Amino acid sequence: MSQPFDFALVVDDDPDIALAARLALRELFVRVETLTSPDELATVLKKDSPDVILLDLNFERGATDGREGLEQLGRIMKLDPDAAVVIITAHGAVSVAVEAIKRGASDFVAKPWGNERLAATVRSAAALRRTRIEARLERERSTEIGQPSAETPLLGKSDAMSRVRQLIERAAPTDANVLILGENGTGKEIVAREIHRLSRRASKPMVAIDLGATSESLFESELFGHMKGAFTGASSDRLGRLKAADHSTLFLDEIGNLPLHLQPKLLTALEQRQVVPVGANKAVPIDVRVVAATNLSAEKLSDESRFRQDLLFRLNTIEIQLPPLRERREDIPALATHFLRGHAQRYRKNITGFETAALQALLDHPWPGNIRELDHAVERGVLMAQGAAIRLGELGLRIDRDATSRIEDMSLEDVEGFLIKKAMARFDGNVSQAAKALGLSRSALYRRLQRYGL
Repeated sequence: MSQPFDFALVVDDDPDIALAARLALRELFVRVETLTSPDELATVLKKDSPDVILLDLNFERGATDGREGLEQLGRIMKLDPDAAVVIITAHGAVSVAVEAIKRGASDFVAKPWGNERLAATVRSAAALRRTRIEARLERERSTEIGQPSAETPLLGKSDAMSRVRQLIERAAPTDANVLILGENGTGKEIVAREIHRLSRRASKPMVAIDLGATSESLFESELFGHMKGAFTGASSDRLGRLKAADHSTLFLDEIGNLPLHLQPKLLTALEQRQVVPVGANKAVPIDVRVVAATNLSAEKLSDESRFRQDLLFRLNTIEIQLPPLRERREDIPALATHFLRGHAQRYRKNITGFETAALQALLDHPWPGNIRELDHAVERGVLMAQGAAIRLGELGLRIDRDATSRIEDMSLEDVEGFLIKKAMARFDGNVSQAAKALGLSRSALYRRLQRYGL
């Protein structure tokens, strides 16, 4: 799943540059903060962990050698080895930026930048940091990974969920590849972890990669690994996810995002049970069981122009279709109660249940965001609740029964803003998917998001 990143930190003594970066990144991050002096960096990093740091190379008046920036980079990497640092540099100092990459920076942007270029660079760096941390945690917690998620177990007694559990129980003990289909928020990763937990590979950690949150330029390196010097910034050998999952399970989330030109390479790796890292001449053997997931429909996956059918046949030896929450409403009370208990404990609130009207609203709501949306609604209810039971108004559910009639009274501009807002909500803030659904380019959608203050 694609999620917005939490925190970006901009370190630049030029307030105009800092403001420009802040405006360009506000759609990608929950918060963007700025520092005018690197002296405050250590204090911030001891309290918080930015998803990405934009760091200027020079701070002293007239300085052009980048010495200050490189020194600060070294301090950052000591405090947080997983840090994603994007260097801000002038066109004439690109050589210094390349030196920064050799010392651990993820990438660089030259002033003056284009907002799309900046956003793409920063997004890639933040995604790389996220995958690095996930891979490290997967190895460190190898004894825990095989366990089902404590946050969202496979709850529910509906017929639809009973069929899902039966398929899991049959598929898990085998080494067959599994393809999980379902809308965003239906619990595809939970199913993948349950399959791994019940498999013969459960003693080793399941390795996961979210292809929907990985920059296209990083796909090949993340999946297959790379050798030192294979490309600019490859300062050391990197183990790809296919090799990291050797003798275990590899979960490929949002497999539909894998570019067509890389699909044959993944197919070859799975068929020949070996992988060739970027920059290497020798194949490395692998023993991997693949569980893939996508929110694309079976019909869209059958489109040869979008997804290679020979790869699809390799991935969907067993296919599991997860039902949307609206088709298993009888499971809503159990799920809502589970989320309530977890959030009440987390926020230390003595809440025991839902008032009748609130529970009925949960049962009636369309839940376009599925289980994830239900979880967020219950969390809000817990935070807002003033008594022992959550009331209807405390859930914050939005009901758009009169949306159609309201549209008739809107101006063309209002309708455009309304549709963009609905598309962004439908795709959980994923700009690429929303732009495609609206028939717009990413840059055109970004301009409209800024215009309507979304």
